[in-house]
Amino acid sequence: MIQAVNVTLRLGKKALFEDVNIKFTEGNCYGLIGANGAGKSTFLKILSGQLEPTNGEVVITPGQRLSVLEQDHFKYDEYPVLDTVIMGNARLYEIMKEKEAIYAKEDFSDEDGIRASELEAEFAEMDGWEAESDAASLLNGLGIETEYHNSLMKDLNGSQKVKVLLAKALFGNPDILLLDEPTNHLDLDAIAWLEDFLIDFENTVIVVSHDRYFLNKVCTHIADIDYGKIQLYAGNYDFWYESSQLLIKQMKEANKKKEEKIKELQEFISRFSANASKSKQATSRKRALEKIQLDEIRPSSRKYPYIDFRPDREIGNEVLTVEGISKTIGGEKVLNNISFIMGHNDKIAFVGGNELAKTTLFQILMGELEPDEGTYKWGVTTSQAYFPKDSSKEFDNDLTIADWLMGYSPVKDITYVRGFLGRMLFAGEDGVKKVRVLSGGEKVRCLLSKMMISGANCLILDEPTNHLDMESITALNNALIKFPGVALFSCRDHQFVQTTANRIMEILPDGSLIDKITTYDEYLASDAMARKRTIYTADKEDDEN
Repeated sequence: MIQAVNVTLRLGKKALFEDVNIKFTEGNCYGLIGANGAGKSTFLKILSGQLEPTNGEVVITPGQRLSVLEQDHFKYDEYPVLDTVIMGNARLYEIMKEKEAIYAKEDFSDEDGIRASELEAEFAEMDGWEAESDAASLLNGLGIETEYHNSLMKDLNGSQKVKVLLAKALFGNPDILLLDEPTNHLDLDAIAWLEDFLIDFENTVIVVSHDRYFLNKVCTHIADIDYGKIQLYAGNYDFWYESSQLLIKQMKEANKKKEEKIKELQEFISRFSANASKSKQATSRKRALEKIQLDEIRPSSRKYPYIDFRPDREIGNEVLTVEGISKTIGGEKVLNNISFIMGHNDKIAFVGGNELAKTTLFQILMGELEPDEGTYKWGVTTSQAYFPKDSSKEFDNDLTIADWLMGYSPVKDITYVRGFLGRMLFAGEDGVKKVRVLSGGEKVRCLLSKMMISGANCLILDEPTNHLDMESITALNNALIKFPGVALFSCRDHQFVQTTANRIMEILPDGSLIDKITTYDEYLASDAMARKRTIYTADKEDDEN
């Protein structure tokens, strides 16, 4: 059990949290949600002891071990991968290293023997002999193959490091598990594995995530941060949303009835207060009127951007033809004879773990890269707008947001441009902010403004939900669902893919393509998908043997 008791955190004059009291109990998974800036990550730091509250305290059941998903991807660069995972149980790792140091001594004394015996007993009690196999099992589940287990952390790429740090947090069955955006940089297979792990996990979990499907799968409760308070709801994310909307509706209806009663009493008082025979009744009505209090209904601090992609022209039947495209990068063939024809109603999701292949294909289709082999052809009625995964070059300048967007606008009018910025929650003085200093989420909203203002009828989006809050993801999801043009996109958000795509493509590790006209859930459940995974698992085992 972990509990916040009268926790207040002040940043200058502003109170981020005010007298928060909440208890997280064993056997439950709590989704911590709230608008950007509400303090989700900050609250996790308070719970973990990384940040001291201004007032109040955090109480943890004595003897329980707390584990945190760390965000510093370079902290363990000089350590082997397996060692990093086992460090998730600090005491167990200390015992292992102390044992190694004692046994490495050339002048092994009686005292050393006694100490080693004590350590061995504690090591066995903590299931230390299973530590390496347990760590390896976590790594394999998250998609870190055995060949990397003894590598140094610095030799892994960013996505692999994230998975190792996640395995470190999960290692050793912690009593309390704090996870801040654990699905970031995970492929969909790794997310599915993590969902299953947390569903079976019997201790306390508190997780921050913008992935609605993930929260629906794993959460037993939702802790909603708004206006410096945390309200606890039983159920998953969808249940929270429905119940919170129902609560507001009920409060509005109750207020409406109260307002009608107030009006009725006021009319009676006005009519009969001067009438001697009715004066007692009027006085009684005044007292009743004074007792009626309307419920305070504060609109949520959450803000939803208005995203609406409107093509300037209708798309024709000929959209995109890709024939035999191949591309090798750094000696690895990431695209191998890719061919497909895109229809005028297609919204294609590129899924699977081969991220470089997806990005490479998008860059080729946008003319940023040349294929080694093969061709592609856009239809004459098409116009394209592109959301790149890496947009750093786009914002490497000293332009203001308004001037930056003006450069892409077909209408060179500041009022017109500011209208698009306003829809994306850039209000007032925000327009004069320099694009160089924008946050990740602000840059994404700028890129979406650019795509809206283009009037394109074909959208290509490479991981657009990265850095977005849940409200913006929902707005983008809904915009793509109703978009009358075509779209090619990659995204790790399961619900986003399931509700938007009518065609699924996966580029396999050898660079070849699986292409199915189906929903994402149907694709995952298909026999073809199961057979493919079995084949690749067998191939990997053969390679290892």
